[in-house]
Amino acid sequence: MEEFWKAIDDLRKSLLAPNLSENLDNKLNSSVYESKDENRRRILKKIEDITENCVQSICRNQSPSLVLVNRKIWENVRYQPVSGLKAQRETVKSVVKFSSKKSMKRFALILHILAKIYHLIQTNTYSTKREIYYQNINLFGSQNTLNTIIDDISCLLKVPRNQLHIMATSKGHVTGNLRFQDGEKNYIDCCNSIGMLIPADIENITNISSNAKFILVIEKDATFQKLLDEKFTVHLGPCIIITGKGFPDINTRKLIHKLWNTLHIPVLALADADPHGVEIVCVYKFGSLSLAHNSDNLAVPCLKWIGIHPTDIDRLHIPEKALLPLTKHDINKANVLLKRIYIQQNPIWEHQIKTILKLNKKAEIQSLCEISDTFLCNVYLPAKIRLGGWI
Repeated sequence: MEEFWKAIDDLRKSLLAPNLSENLDNKLNSSVYESKDENRRRILKKIEDITENCVQSICRNQSPSLVLVNRKIWENVRYQPVSGLKAQRETVKSVVKFSSKKSMKRFALILHILAKIYHLIQTNTYSTKREIYYQNINLFGSQNTLNTIIDDISCLLKVPRNQLHIMATSKGHVTGNLRFQDGEKNYIDCCNSIGMLIPADIENITNISSNAKFILVIEKDATFQKLLDEKFTVHLGPCIIITGKGFPDINTRKLIHKLWNTLHIPVLALADADPHGVEIVCVYKFGSLSLAHNSDNLAVPCLKWIGIHPTDIDRLHIPEKALLPLTKHDINKANVLLKRIYIQQNPIWEHQIKTILKLNKKAEIQSLCEISDTFLCNVYLPAKIRLGGWI
């Protein structure tokens, strides 16, 4: 166990190297920012300016329009190793016109949600995306349509989504050596918990305290529950375990980022050895294309991928019956990942993805149970940490 904690402590120190420490301090100091009232007034003014421009266009017998950043193309983002994906200053824009049949509904929905946001900020109240959606299901058509509109507005106003007073419903869970005070001033203790739902109001979490030596982020809820059943937080604790239950929601990403910024401890990720699992780890570490404008609040560049690595499949002699063949979708996803700039600039990651394609096989975390039912908790994770077997 002494080697185990030495490996963790060495990793923690490496993550706080002078250049990175300075970067973190700058980010933390920049949060002495403007007051909440000033911030609210600033956002309200932006919405008023947008509305005024639309009215002026109508008065000039012109069709009102909105200029939005295209959040679907990689040309609009850049990669920085210290901070992950970032929105470009000069970006390719798309124009949403009221006079265009193609974009008329989108234009109307944006103004409709801007009005909702203006009211929420003005009254200092909050709403969830689900609540807004169910207020007028026929108007939005789908929850995804509303989600896209809210993210477009966040990008348009150049503010994190939480400052719009619209919260997302959480799906992730957290447990371990962690205590904090939520937005309603309730004290939450995650210790000895079987896993509590991550709060929706991450920004207003305060008084975070923990003796944890590391944070373990797990792709799947089934693995999360298995580690709890095997008392992982007791045997290899103190630590914090978090799962996003597959592709992570924004609250899970924000919580991990906040804990990393506050506690300055290593963040390790455990996912399936398949293209989908690799992409999930990439989202936690580098950020995502659609939310690159908010990477400062979401990405954790210091996150380490602890497994399962595709190279582990042969190295551990995982039984053939536990492996699955790659699907056409898996192959396409792997090839897409290989084209991403953060993969091309990280040869070790690139090698892991190419290994998946070479093997034409994938392994889920649960495949380790074919070696031994307790192999993951008693052997794999302790050995990976002790020997620094992360990427």
